[in-house]
Amino acid sequence: MKKQKCIREDDAETQINPFDFLAEEIVFLILDYLQTNPFDRKSFSSVSKSFYSIESRHRKTLKPFPPTTNHRHQLKKLLNRYPFVTHLDLSLCPRIPDSCLSYVSNSCGKALKSIDLSRSNFFTHVGLSYLVSKCVNLVDIDLSNAVHLNDTAAAAIASCGSLERLCLSRCKSLTDIGIGCIAVGCLKLRVLNLKWCLGVSDLGVAFIAVKCKQIRSLDLSHLLITEKCLPLLLKLQYLEILVLEGCCGIGDESLVSLKQGWKSLKTLNMSYCENVTHVGLSSLTSTTTCLQNLSLAYGPMVTLAVSECLQKLSQLQSIRLDGCHVTCSGLKGIGNSCFSLKELSLSKCSGVTDDGLASIVMKQTDLKKLDITCCRKITQASIAHLTKSCGSLVSLKMESCTLVPSEAFVLIGQHCRFLEELDLTDNDVDDEGLKSISRCSQLSILKLGICLNISDEGLIFIGNGCPKLVELDLYRSVGIKDAGICAVAHGCTALEMINISYCENITDSSLISLSNCSKLNTLESRGCPLITSVGLKAIAVRCKQLTKLDIKKCFNVDNSAMISLAHSSQNLRQINLSYSSVTDVGVLCLGRVGCLQSLTILHMEGLSGSGLAGVLLGCGGLTKVKLQSSFRSLVPRLVIEQVEARGCVFQWRDKVFEAELDPKCWKLQAEDIEF
Repeated sequence: MKKQKCIREDDAETQINPFDFLAEEIVFLILDYLQTNPFDRKSFSSVSKSFYSIESRHRKTLKPFPPTTNHRHQLKKLLNRYPFVTHLDLSLCPRIPDSCLSYVSNSCGKALKSIDLSRSNFFTHVGLSYLVSKCVNLVDIDLSNAVHLNDTAAAAIASCGSLERLCLSRCKSLTDIGIGCIAVGCLKLRVLNLKWCLGVSDLGVAFIAVKCKQIRSLDLSHLLITEKCLPLLLKLQYLEILVLEGCCGIGDESLVSLKQGWKSLKTLNMSYCENVTHVGLSSLTSTTTCLQNLSLAYGPMVTLAVSECLQKLSQLQSIRLDGCHVTCSGLKGIGNSCFSLKELSLSKCSGVTDDGLASIVMKQTDLKKLDITCCRKITQASIAHLTKSCGSLVSLKMESCTLVPSEAFVLIGQHCRFLEELDLTDNDVDDEGLKSISRCSQLSILKLGICLNISDEGLIFIGNGCPKLVELDLYRSVGIKDAGICAVAHGCTALEMINISYCENITDSSLISLSNCSKLNTLESRGCPLITSVGLKAIAVRCKQLTKLDIKKCFNVDNSAMISLAHSSQNLRQINLSYSSVTDVGVLCLGRVGCLQSLTILHMEGLSGSGLAGVLLGCGGLTKVKLQSSFRSLVPRLVIEQVEARGCVFQWRDKVFEAELDPKCWKLQAEDIEF
């Protein structure tokens, strides 16, 4: 019998794997279908040595989690595992020293085409020089938020002659000299972002305009530029997207000086340009006739004169007028002038009335997206005209339209069946309205925060009728209980984000049901006192893609939930534990979550300085920590300095302990605002 058993084991070892007969290209095609879920790719590579090897050669994009110890060692290990990476995203790694960039350049070499360092720090011009010296085929570099980089770093970037996309947003130490170096060296640039580069002036922009003839997209937001550089920008004959948001030095005189417009410009953003009126706008639109997207948010008063300027733009498809004061005549003019309009944003516009809005929607029957947030003067008449005329809407945002009665929301479901996004926050919609809206089977985003007239009855209709729902916001909708949430969890299994904060009647039953939504990545459940660790354990174990968790004021959540999160939620990046019953044991467990970036802890009586020090040292990828001021004296100063040296920013809050809120108090509280 022993001999026979040995023979059978030998046969098993020599058994041929049928996948070995497949060409590598075919297996690559199979892997292409597994790109959406990283767990699927991990499972694939774990099947056999051949699959492990194939997956290594197939992967072209890499986005590593922050290492807990030696950055260079961890990065070296990853790049050895995936030798054919062309796109490297290091935005989750706050501490990338020059030695790491040196190794990237040696390892990836000519294969690397793009690198994202937008949230990274600690590298200098030396590291960038290493990078561009050997990665000569780089076409995309993102250095956003690198406030420490200066003109020397820009000079290093300038040697990357193949560069096509460069993002320098918030690189506040750069000046015209550095931008001049980039303009001379990177002649192939197509996309350039200089937003909030406060050291760049007209001279730097002039360098770009003269040298970088291939520019398609240019973001100059909040630069201290004037009319001097605009005529030079006209030389960019391929320019399609120009962003001048917050450029206060640009006014009517600047635009009038433009004798010839941009023949190729399709998108223009002049939001927060306070010195632009219909005079300058008229001059601009007379010569720039190919515009398709125009943003004048928080800009000039929208009068008949402004609408007449837009009449010259026959191809205009999108207008953003957020925060502007509008007149009825101005809206009527837009309705009569813009025949190709697909998107219109009037968010927080004062002066929007039923007559004005009706004059637009009755003419613009092909409208796809409409934002009327905080247009507090419109009534049911506007919704009746809108739903009757614009049946092809895919997005409708109407937060805080407080004069719209509950009956009006029934019309939305009856006539706008193609809706994919609907924001009804702080409105009088009721269960009958939700019943009607449930006919919108394509709905993927639904916001019902502070809707005090809805209950489980209406939410059950949504769960049964909207299977494609991905995002659901029920913030402070206090009539919602377990039955409604369970119906959504059962019918909307693709759910990725849900906010049930301050829905105080929700229990663990809801969380256990939501754990069936395997794609859930965001759970906001602050102020739900009936939720315990039992429900959170179910979420942790079954929702492997969970990245954001807010359990502030969930008083019955304790250490056992943190233990489950530490074992199962290895994608968790942001957590708020304030006012919970978690103690040192629980927070020390969170130290095992390697990719945790944001941690908020306020008023936790069972937490000591040693426990807090442990989690701070254990989570090597922390970039933001918000703590009660009383902890400052408990945590050793050396620990704080060490964590700060890794790129973490501490925010200390001196807030008094707050008792549980009255369930009837639904108004937004100061502590709910996250910056």
